[in-house]
Amino acid sequence: MAWSNHVALVTGANKGIGFAIRRDLCQKFSGDVVLTARNQARGQAAVQQLQAEGLNPRFHQLDIDDLHSIRAIRDFLLNEYGGLDVLVNNAGIGTDPTHVHIQAEAAMKTNFFGTRNVCMELIPLIKPQGRVVNVSSMIGLRVLKNCSPELQQKFRSDTITEEELVRLMNKFVEDTKRGVHEKEGWPNSAYGVTKIGVTVLSRIQARKLSEQRKGDKILLNACCPGWVRTDMAGPEAPKSPEEGAETPVYLALLPPDAEGPHGQFVQEKQVEQW
Repeated sequence: MAWSNHVALVTGANKGIGFAIRRDLCQKFSGDVVLTARNQARGQAAVQQLQAEGLNPRFHQLDIDDLHSIRAIRDFLLNEYGGLDVLVNNAGIGTDPTHVHIQAEAAMKTNFFGTRNVCMELIPLIKPQGRVVNVSSMIGLRVLKNCSPELQQKFRSDTITEEELVRLMNKFVEDTKRGVHEKEGWPNSAYGVTKIGVTVLSRIQARKLSEQRKGDKILLNACCPGWVRTDMAGPEAPKSPEEGAETPVYLALLPPDAEGPHGQFVQEKQVEQW
């Protein structure tokens, strides 16, 4: 069976930055754009809002905390499109910095392990010249500098494995539960550590793609959308969701002949030193 349609998938796309990314891709991407959300009703409402603007998105329910949900959308993409051209991992949750020990586990489950599970199931579907964008945060880079020198060295290593990264993320959660995370060299930001995890995971995934699918010219990057007015960041943030969408969409639509960026952390369309 031959599939002619290209398809882009955006997680956490019913509001905020994800919704703005979704709108931008609907206008600029040559193919179908699938909006996903955990809540079916909110996702359908977002679709109706875009339809009222003359756009034609598709919707599929996705809870990135649920492996069965991830596999359902994987099967949908295989059956409908034979794969995936663009994946934007935007879904995530914020945290209250005053309750690190309480929120570390929930934030890690969604922001790091949920994103990792989506990547594990969907990156094998990415077609040649496909693009993967993991939405991270500059906060991750900021709190990396507050980690112990030993942790910084591990997170900046070009040879760290996914298994080693997973162990470190689990150790952070356990250390917060025991109240020893600062003594063990961790910063006091659960959200920041989860975003360190997302960026380092992206570097590892890009390395694997270069080794295993070098000829396919797939580009995978992490990015920071900036401080954006969303439910998570609050109304005082300087950027609109539309401005926050610019860098993720830029990475999602890198031209077919582009050789980079790949395996980088990008902000304001510029590669940041990790």
